[in-house]
Amino acid sequence: MNELHLAEQMAKVRTRARPWRSIIAAALAVLAVAGSVLARQQTRTPGQRLPWQLAAAGCAVVFCLLAFSATLGLSGRVRDLMLPRIGTSHATMVRLVLVLVGGLTTLVLTLQLFGLPVGQLVLGGALTGVLVGIAAQQTLANLFAGIILLLSRPFVVGEEIRLSSGPLGGEFQGTVMEVGLTYVRLKADDGEFHLPNAQVLSAAVGPPTAAEPDTTVAPGAAADPGPATGAVVGAEAVAGAEAGARASAEGEAQGHGGGPATAR
Repeated sequence: MNELHLAEQMAKVRTRARPWRSIIAAALAVLAVAGSVLARQQTRTPGQRLPWQLAAAGCAVVFCLLAFSATLGLSGRVRDLMLPRIGTSHATMVRLVLVLVGGLTTLVLTLQLFGLPVGQLVLGGALTGVLVGIAAQQTLANLFAGIILLLSRPFVVGEEIRLSSGPLGGEFQGTVMEVGLTYVRLKADDGEFHLPNAQVLSAAVGPPTAAEPDTTVAPGAAADPGPATGAVVGAEAVAGAEAGARASAEGEAQGHGGGPATAR
């Protein structure tokens, strides 16, 4: 029991210390940038070019490692803070955007610190990105469709919906369990379905269909007559009772009178 309590306390301490480590890493990354720039300026001094070049390259490598570490740590902290407010899917999307922006900025600055031609590298990266985009067209389509679904929110997690789409093969009705970056997890009566975001985005979303009432009559059970049928049956019963009363009254009159008079 004491060991479990100690483990929980250690986890809380690590969680609280995580943002401070990321902040310290970011501050050290800024100092590494300054050191690399100063060392690069000292390379112009004749006779001491090689040591300053090594110092500039070392500071650039240190900046790259510290900047990536700070980006990952701070983005994770932002996700933890936003998780109770906007949900898992939105918090994950925010962290992904922060990691992409921070990683791209770190890469560009590192290349500049090494003195490499960033323009040519960006052009080559753009061509490579186009080729990769063509090869991974379906995956990227699901990714961007998932981002649009998270932003526009045509439905939320826990809502019961009905999807109608030709690419999906008909209609799907169930409860939304998760809206991920590539798939939407839908829980239906016959199981769970993982639907691609691109097809879900192009599908028609509406409320679920109402359940039809059960009109099946059990064997041997009499059908419940409607109001009109009951009224007709009641009228017939009243008419039969009146006819019986009249016949009974006529029979009593004939009995008291001794029957019909006989002719003399």
